Amino acid sequence: MNKAIIGRKLGMTQLFSQDGKVIPVTVIEAGPCPVVQVKTLERDGYSAVKLGFDQIDEKKLSKPEAGLFKKIGVPAQKVLKEFKLDGADAMTVGSVVTCDVFQAGDKIDVSGISKGHGFTGVIKRWNQHRLKETHGVGPVHREPGSMGAISNPSRVFKGKNLPGHWGCEKVTVLNLEVVKVDKERNAILVKGAVPGPVKGIVTLRNSVKA
Repeated sequence: MNKAIIGRKLGMTQLFSQDGKVIPVTVIEAGPCPVVQVKTLERDGYSAVKLGFDQIDEKKLSKPEAGLFKKIGVPAQKVLKEFKLDGADAMTVGSVVTCDVFQAGDKIDVSGISKGHGFTGVIKRWNQHRLKETHGVGPVHREPGSMGAISNPSRVFKGKNLPGHWGCEKVTVLNLEVVKVDKERNAILVKGAVPGPVKGIVTLRNSVKA
């Protein structure tokens, strides 16, 4: 059965296995996520469930958004995500998904928005080398270099590594292992690093490769 939950990346730490090995883990505050909407095959054409995360004051929402939560009787949520899950039709609005939906040993895929680095050059963005600082190079040691032939094709090929905006893109890390689930603290500890900055929103779902 497909499983999913919304969380917030809190940072990284380490655990020790029983044989004394160090396990680097990412701590994720996962849930609780109330069910805000249930979509059915008969009414909507597909089966899915919309989960909320991070309760906030209704004053911070628009009137239509606040009215929606008031109508369904669910506290206002800052983040809403839709998941196509098996058995979504059986879920009810107002029920809560907690972190214990996953267990230690599960394989999951974690998605998040990567850290924004702003406008960067080719050295920082694409790990290119500096030009030589010998006579004749000029003050262009961090420039991208030649763009190609002048006469043919008289343009830069699409996809060339050039300076530009780096980061703030959706990144998914596949097949990560759940090391520990702490229901009292709504925490899931995942082996390795997950995308996004600290306090960034991430989504967790069971891995399709597991």
